[in-house]
Amino acid sequence: MGNGIQVRDRFADGAQYIGGKLRSGTSGHHHDVVNPATGETVYTYELAGTADVDAAVAAAKAAFPGWSGATPAERAEAMHRFAAVLAGQAEDFARVESLQCGKPIKLSTEFDVPGTIDNTSFFAGAARHLEGKSAGEYDGDHTSYVRREAIGVVGSIAPWNYPLQMAAWKILPAVAAGNTIVLKPAEITPLTSLMFAQAATEAGLPDGVINIVTGAGRVAGEHLVGHPDVVMTSFTGSTAVGKRVAEIATATVKRLHLELGGKAPFVVFDDADLEAAVNGAVAGALINTGQDCTAATRAYVQRPLYDAFVQGVAELMETVRLGDPFDPSTDLGPLISHAQRDRVAGFVERARAYATVVTGGEAPGGALEAGAYYRPTLVAGAAQDSEIVQSEIFGPVLVVLPFDTDDEGLRLANDTPYGLAASAWTRDLYRANRATREIKAGCVWVNDHIPIISEMPHGGYKASGFGKDMSAYSFEEYTQVKHVMYDNTAVARKDWHRTIFGDR
Repeated sequence: MGNGIQVRDRFADGAQYIGGKLRSGTSGHHHDVVNPATGETVYTYELAGTADVDAAVAAAKAAFPGWSGATPAERAEAMHRFAAVLAGQAEDFARVESLQCGKPIKLSTEFDVPGTIDNTSFFAGAARHLEGKSAGEYDGDHTSYVRREAIGVVGSIAPWNYPLQMAAWKILPAVAAGNTIVLKPAEITPLTSLMFAQAATEAGLPDGVINIVTGAGRVAGEHLVGHPDVVMTSFTGSTAVGKRVAEIATATVKRLHLELGGKAPFVVFDDADLEAAVNGAVAGALINTGQDCTAATRAYVQRPLYDAFVQGVAELMETVRLGDPFDPSTDLGPLISHAQRDRVAGFVERARAYATVVTGGEAPGGALEAGAYYRPTLVAGAAQDSEIVQSEIFGPVLVVLPFDTDDEGLRLANDTPYGLAASAWTRDLYRANRATREIKAGCVWVNDHIPIISEMPHGGYKASGFGKDMSAYSFEEYTQVKHVMYDNTAVARKDWHRTIFGDR
């Protein structure tokens, strides 16, 4: 499955998955899926047009009554089968993910695919645990209880950096709660999203519960978000595009969930385990070639450890092995495209005017020259208000700055528009507690950076968006809470009626 011919064969019928079947798009425009490690085209398909979006939404709408009416146990059973199908196809999923994204195969095999399978298993169980406030007589005369109900057709948009995992994060809580969904993956990385939907069909989920439309954002994406039969939109991507999604969604009064950009601070206090912090910074900055909205991008190091930290990170970065994503020894693959590689390089080149590039800062030549590779890069000496500190780079670049007092370190950590993730490195319990309280981010790690688990929520503060993926908290996005109240008195004329009828 790791070559273009087999991918073309598997998706010969097209890159749209509507009502349980692959079909071709109708936009009249074609798009190439390119292996960023080689620049080779592995699949060409016709993009979705508005008619394809309409068909997908219609299929989801038709499937909604049956799927939402199924018992939680029935939905859970189907999703457990889904997880089993995914597990049986894990190798294929990993190879295709690496093919379309350039991810090292060990990342796809050890992180993306098992994380997605675990997520599916989690939501299979969570489907039976939709909770509400306990029934009770809160005013003495009535019994109240809360129902959680599916909301309808969800139209979601997923990014290119983790195509499989992001498809799962959008699809699984929606369908576990009884909704149906139309997902638009990034047009440059649609393959594993399509495979995910196919696996759901193989597991016995009804046709139309999960649909995929692969098209351009301004055509298929905007039509999906604005569609009158779509009741909710969940979007993961840049803050700039998220603002456009919000404009369209609010114009049609849709529920909205946004997971946007990040610029995660990595705060190292002077009592931290230096070796652990150095290892954590390199791993946290370089995961997925830095194309991760929670990646460590700004290291703030208290001055007593600053020089040793800079030296340690630079030395460790220089040992990271760039290479063929399908070589098990490769540590770092290419960026998603040459355009993204050039964008990252632009940030670093502009920074040379006001900061020092300690290591990296270039694309490798030789055998890797045809790919979108960029060396792990450490930048020091930048000002807090500089572009490279404030803007999301989305590449293998870490900026390190010193701080003196704890107050200063935490202030600097909060000093960007973003608030998705952060980490604090200290042996002091009180420092750690203070950091987790005061850093404004949806996730704060202590003495680690990056790990996520299905049971815990993921989502941001500030310009990083709102709402949660994963965990039972995600059901807040995908269910409607209804208050039901029964009169217990059997009295025709209630005391409160006198506010309308007078004192009679």
